[in-house]
Amino acid sequence: MADYASTARPYAKAVFELAGESGAFDAWTAALEHIVAVTGDTDFRTLINEPRVSRAQIAGLLIDVSKQYLPAGGENFVSLLVQNDRLDAVADIQQQFAELVAKAQASVHAEVLTAMALNEQQKSALQAALEKRLGLKVQLEETIDSTLVGGAIVKAGDLVIDGSARGRIEKLTTALLR
Repeated sequence: MADYASTARPYAKAVFELAGESGAFDAWTAALEHIVAVTGDTDFRTLINEPRVSRAQIAGLLIDVSKQYLPAGGENFVSLLVQNDRLDAVADIQQQFAELVAKAQASVHAEVLTAMALNEQQKSALQAALEKRLGLKVQLEETIDSTLVGGAIVKAGDLVIDGSARGRIEKLTTALLR
C-alpha cells in the first residue's frame, strides 16, 4: 500500500482547523472513520475504478452514504477529495487528523499488548506511569496477545516499550548468537 502522508497533510490540517473553529473534533473524527470504512470497502473500490462512473456520481454516493456522519463542511470536503482524486489518502488524512487533535488536547493514544488481561489497578498504574513519562494525558487501549507468554508491549506514539517475555527471549537469543 502506498504512503500518502505528504498528500494527506494539508487535508488533515484543513479539517483540523475547520473542526477547531466549530469545536467539532469528535464529529470530524467519526466522519473520517466512516469515510475510511466506506472507501476501504471492496465494492466501493470497484465503483471508484469504474470508468463509466463520473467523479460527481462518486462524490454524490459517498455524501449520501455518509450524510448522517458529516458535520458542517463535510460535503464540501468529500467533494474536494473526489475531485482531486484523494480518496486513496483518506486513511492517512484520518490518522494525521487524530494526531493533530491528540496534540492539541495534550493527549496520546497508547496501546498495551498483554498476555493476560490487566486488572483496573494495573491499568491505572500503567496509565499514570505513561502520563508521567510522556507528559501527556494517555488514553489506554488493551489488546490480549497470548503469544507474548508474559509481560507487555506498550506503544504510545513513537515510544515502544517491549517488556514481554517473548521480547526478552528474542534479545537473549540475539545476544547469544553474537
